[in-house]
Order: sequence, then structure tokens, then C-alpha cells
Amino acid sequence: MGITSTSDSAGITTVTVDFPPVNALPSQAWFDLADAVLTAGKDPKTHVVILRAEGRGFNAGVDIKEMQATEGYEALIAANHGCAAAFAAVYDCEVPVIVAVNGFCVGGGIGLVGNADVILASDDAIFGLPEVDRGALGAATHLARLVPQHLMRTLYYTAQNVTAQQLEHFGSVYKVVPRDELDAAAREVAEMIAVKDTRVIRRAKEAINRIDPVDVKTSYRIEQGFTFELNLAGVADEHRDEFVATGKARTNS
Repeated sequence: MGITSTSDSAGITTVTVDFPPVNALPSQAWFDLADAVLTAGKDPKTHVVILRAEGRGFNAGVDIKEMQATEGYEALIAANHGCAAAFAAVYDCEVPVIVAVNGFCVGGGIGLVGNADVILASDDAIFGLPEVDRGALGAATHLARLVPQHLMRTLYYTAQNVTAQQLEHFGSVYKVVPRDELDAAAREVAEMIAVKDTRVIRRAKEAINRIDPVDVKTSYRIEQGFTFELNLAGVADEHRDEFVATGKARTNS
């Protein structure tokens, strides 16, 4: 359980997330994930990284129960900094990062996937941001890299999910496969990259990041500022308390 990394002679490092039951990550785990991805990229023997998860789904975002069980804002600040670090690590990793998304990918999971280089998904995968239902904001930056602008707004305001098949249609997901074939499909793409000259691939990753039209780290940080505002106003606690107590989103009714 936790964040683990394995490397092989082909130059492929696999980082696996395993936090039962739903891969909702506690604050420290986001930092651990960031460290694992950056460390892999710095290793000259690593040519490509696969980011995957065990269990029911790829990622359920931050551990809200941890946040609500902590007095003050310490856990909130740690979670926000941890998410920013993990999202940035995927983006800044010196080699391409392939994500293999199984089941659900929501909240913070969108930040990881939106900053990845290649996305593969199981045929039962769904993607979404329930942030407004939790009294928070964030990762619209990354959702906007997966769907067209107006669809991003619709999904964001309504907290609806989008399917892997829809994202494949938009071209943001490279391939959709049955869940039991997901790891093999990710491995196949990783091997195609790993056989290239890593000196060229590393420069290609840097070049593509440098010509990116969106500064994803600054953009996400702006979103986080509004999340802090909602917390200071007490709005976020109302929504998180309701979710912890009932498992459902708070409404105005």
C-alpha cells in the first residue's frame, strides 16, 4: 500500500498508487507521488514513466475525511500544496509520463491526467471534477486540456463526469481498452517510447513544455486562491461536513 516504483531493463519505470478503498490520497501521499515521479525522471536509466493505480479506481482526489478531522487549516494547506507538487511533477518529469486510468478519475486525479503526456483508459473509466459539490475549486486548468472549453465549463459547473470513450473521441485519450488489458496497453506505448534515443526524447519533453500555450502551474495556483477564499468564508467546511456525514453533495434545497 502507498506509492511504489519499479524499474526494468527496458528503461520503463512504473509508479503505482495504492490507497484503499478508493485512492483518495492523504496529504503526504501527494508529496510522495511527486517525489517518485520526479526521481524516476532524473534517473538517466529511465526513458519513460507509467503512472497507474491498484484497486477500484485510478484516483478519488484528496482525503476529505483527513481534512475534516484536522483542526484549523493545516491539512487543507498541505493537501493543496501536495496536489500542486504532484501535478507539477507529472508535467516537469524529464521523460514522458503515461497514465493508465482504471475506473474513476476524479478531483485531483484530473490534475495528474491533464498534465500527463499520454493517456490510456479502461472502458469503464470516468473522469470528472466534483469540486463545486465539495465547496472547492481547482483543476479546471487540467480538465481544459482534456475537453473543449465550453464542455469544460459545463462539466465544472454541474460536477458531471465524462467517459473514456468521449475523451477518446476528443483525442485526449489515446486508447480505450478493457480493464484487464490496460496495463499491457500502457506498456506497449511505453516500449515504443523507450526504444527511442532518450537524449532526444528528454529534449522533446522540455521543448513541448516550453511551447505550451498555458502555464499550468500558475493557472492552477490561481484556482487554488479561490479555494482558500471559500474556506476562509466557511463555505467549504459546510460542503465537506455534509459529504463526510452523508456521502452526498450539499444542495440549496
